Amino acid sequence: MSALPPTQPSTAASHRSFGQHLRHWRQHRRLSQLDLSHQADISTRHVSFLETDRSVPSRDMVLRLAERLDVPLRERNALLTSAGYAAMYRERPLDHPDMAEARAAVDLILRCHEPNPALAMDRHWNLVAANRMVPLFLQGVAPELLQPPLNVLRLSLHPQGLAPRILNLQQWKHHLFARLQLQIDNTQDPHLQALVAELHGFSPHHAPDSLHLQGETRGVAMPFKLQTDHGVLSFISTVTIFGSPLDITLQELALETFLPADAATAQQLAAMALVQA
Repeated sequence: MSALPPTQPSTAASHRSFGQHLRHWRQHRRLSQLDLSHQADISTRHVSFLETDRSVPSRDMVLRLAERLDVPLRERNALLTSAGYAAMYRERPLDHPDMAEARAAVDLILRCHEPNPALAMDRHWNLVAANRMVPLFLQGVAPELLQPPLNVLRLSLHPQGLAPRILNLQQWKHHLFARLQLQIDNTQDPHLQALVAELHGFSPHHAPDSLHLQGETRGVAMPFKLQTDHGVLSFISTVTIFGSPLDITLQELALETFLPADAATAQQLAAMALVQA
């Protein structure tokens, strides 16, 4: 099968000129024109001319500025096309033949984290892959929430999802919303904006933060405490991303692992894994 074409910018993004794109990302990174000129090794006047579309950048200049501004690959395509160049970065699903090595790497990472639950999500928090421990924690979840695309945030906070079993629900919700808002601030993604509005609309599920967890900040990481058939399990989560991807799908992929926060949870996970073997 032939490779898919590079991803094209959205309709809204395609209406912006290169100068408008550049100004947006410079201001978003909280840099002055002088700061950017130093980082890109060009004059402040040239930056000004580019932002007002009085100068047309070369393709190399577009890529240099995008690199200095740490622009995500999806938005780098928008910068390129707004300057009159072809989009450069491809977006292919993980089941595409050209992504076989990447998919194998994702599956290997998830397996290596067992007996700890680990999963991979796309930029909209939809489940892409999971290890064999994750389904053990989805008992009692409404079947419609498990239909693809399975959204991890919706699954976590929906009244018929995991929310009734999360003992520090308010604390965990605050953590998730903070992560989601950072992502929205960085990408301006309308899909994520709609998702956060939906999540805020969920009604309360039970009294806030059982087990006297309100305001608890003594630990070194945000806990995730889940009531299960095996008792209360306590986790801390870590997120892994690929360091130098050249594909949009791979750059936007997040691998989240739930590590045991105490010895009892570690022992229970090991026992559960033996039953699954």
